[in-house]
Order: sequence, then C-alpha cells, then structure tokens
Amino acid sequence: MHTTQNLSHLEAQTVIATIAAELERRGKAAVIAVTDSHGELLALLRVSGAPLPSIAIAQNKAFTAARERRASRDIGQASRHPTDGFDLRNFGDPRYIGWGGGLPVWVGDACVGAVGVSGLAESEDIELAQLGIDALELG
Repeated sequence: MHTTQNLSHLEAQTVIATIAAELERRGKAAVIAVTDSHGELLALLRVSGAPLPSIAIAQNKAFTAARERRASRDIGQASRHPTDGFDLRNFGDPRYIGWGGGLPVWVGDACVGAVGVSGLAESEDIELAQLGIDALELG
C-alpha cells in the first residue's frame, strides 16, 4: 500500500494567514493558493483588489509545484531553454504553468503540498510563497 503525506487544512490556513498579513503590511493584494501533494486545492484567498486572472494563476502555480516537485519558475525556465526547451502543453494538463510563485512544501524527502502566489511581480510572488512555507516550521 502506498500512502502520501499532505498538508492539513489547518496548515493551509497558517500559510494563508501569514501571507495575507504580509500583504496587508505592504498594502498590496494578491491571490494565495495552497494545495495538497497532488496539486489539488486545500485553501484559496483572493485579497481584495487582487487581479481576477490571478485566481487561476495562483492555483496553477501551486498545482505545477506540487505535481513536479519543483518551483513553477524552474519548470518555466527549463521549458524556455534554447535547445532543450519544451512546450508545457506536452505535460497533458492545461494547469501546468511556468511563471514563478509556486513552491513545493517539503517534509524531509516528501512533498506534502505547495503554495502559489499571484498578482505581484514574479520575485515578490516567490518571496511571499516562501514566507508562507517558512511559517509552517516543518523542518
């Protein structure tokens, strides 16, 4: 039998609350998505004023990070490689995305979920996703 570890809804709420508080502190708006280890949604928050397209994008960033066990930006960079690049549509699911802001959540060598943030500059989306993960103190 194969079992998987996943983030709980309480851990997802911790990620959401941490990132939302930081967005409030900065006076900015974004969408935050937290998924389980399969990339399926556990929690989502669209902060007031966040762009509507960021709803799907945040979910897709987290989906990609969870499914591929890599940062969504890394997938995007690999797909754009001048000689070894590939079309993300070849993954067979339109939810795969190559923009930064999706990060897997690890406990030891197990990916237990992912966090996706969308609505700001790519570097800020990545920074905020990492802030949410760090709040979990999973070791």
